[in-house]
Amino acid sequence: MSKPVKKSTVKPKAEPPVIDPYLPGSGNAGYRVSRYELDLEYKVASNRLSGTVTITAAATTALRVFTLDLAEPMSVSKVRVNGRAPTRFATAGAKLRITLADPLPAGAALVVTVRYSGSPRPRDTVWGEVGFEELTDGALVSGQPNGAPTWFPCDDHPAAKASYLVQISTDSPYRAVANGELLSRRVRAGRTTWVYEQPEPTPTYLVTLQIGQYVTHRLAGSEVPINAVLPARLRTEFDHDFAGQPEMMSLFVRLFGPYPLAAGYTVVVTDDNLDIPLEAQGISIFGANHCDGTGGSERLIAHELAHQWFGNSVTVRHWRDIWLHEGFACYAEWLWSEHAGGRSADEWARHYHRQLAALPQDLLLADPGPADMFDDRLYKRGALTLHRLRVLIGDADFFALLRGWTTRHRHGNASTDDFTGLAANYAKVSLQPLWQAWLYSRALPPL
Repeated sequence: MSKPVKKSTVKPKAEPPVIDPYLPGSGNAGYRVSRYELDLEYKVASNRLSGTVTITAAATTALRVFTLDLAEPMSVSKVRVNGRAPTRFATAGAKLRITLADPLPAGAALVVTVRYSGSPRPRDTVWGEVGFEELTDGALVSGQPNGAPTWFPCDDHPAAKASYLVQISTDSPYRAVANGELLSRRVRAGRTTWVYEQPEPTPTYLVTLQIGQYVTHRLAGSEVPINAVLPARLRTEFDHDFAGQPEMMSLFVRLFGPYPLAAGYTVVVTDDNLDIPLEAQGISIFGANHCDGTGGSERLIAHELAHQWFGNSVTVRHWRDIWLHEGFACYAEWLWSEHAGGRSADEWARHYHRQLAALPQDLLLADPGPADMFDDRLYKRGALTLHRLRVLIGDADFFALLRGWTTRHRHGNASTDDFTGLAANYAKVSLQPLWQAWLYSRALPPL
């Protein structure tokens, strides 16, 4: 007779909750961050980043173990939680796992200080390289959608918005640009320390760092301050290619509502070429190839500016709703063209409808899947959806809806259901057939 098998009393290790199925490894549970304070030093020649981040948060549940997102090759040398050393900390699988000596109750204050360093590099993703990247002479950060952990420990999810203080010391020939208002600039022993404050709630992917041998100047004629940061050699080309920005700003304020950031808007042009421009909170980043004196990047300039309302101030809760960023910014390109004497939005809509009709009909706009988050079909179909809505409800109600959207969700997070629910208040007919055809069906509807 065989002996009964004794059941193990060891519970299997719980899998961490998935915050967003599009990026299952990003984001963390158990706390809510309200502020990040970064004190950084970057050496351009050796691509060496070291620093300390202080994270102010509150526990949303009882905490004994919690995690932060932090990618290789950044390594952690010291951790303190509410001034005390944890029982242990370790990095693995792009997570910093911290075990507390004593559990914290739900609602408890949480101040986490992490000292870390390394030679940062971008992450290789299905969308290309994302994160902290060396330039020929300097560095940039392209955070969307999961690049923030390449340069600081964080809770990396678009719904996890916080304020920021960024202090960055680097070699004195270089200018460092971060989000928000420049509070101070101190030069000492061949190094310059730049301090920036970003008070408006900002998701981690929209926090950026731009370092290069740049000059800066203020664009004239804008109701919202617009600053340019660029290599001195590109000043003439910039003045030509970006001359329309003050008028763009004026148009978008009129159509979309007040500009959402107190510190104004900054445009960075790197000395290197970039495949595509990049958006950050209050900042857009272009490559030298977008500033060549031909004016060929005007639609991209409009697109990135529009993201300050759609994507940066009003941010999706989950990545499946990315059309609320990209479709709106794409439609802003058409609105600018219409205003500036180019093709009307209706002409652009018909043009791109013909193009989309010839492409595979397998994209679901309201839930495209992670591989197609940044597919150009999503941008264009999102813009077409807005144009169809505009035609149906009329210009007055359509632009009142856009202003209502940016006001209601200013510095917050929203979803497709939030938008369709709000739109119902501006329509005299049911919008359900429109949403079913354009958002929830794969086949391209007639325009």
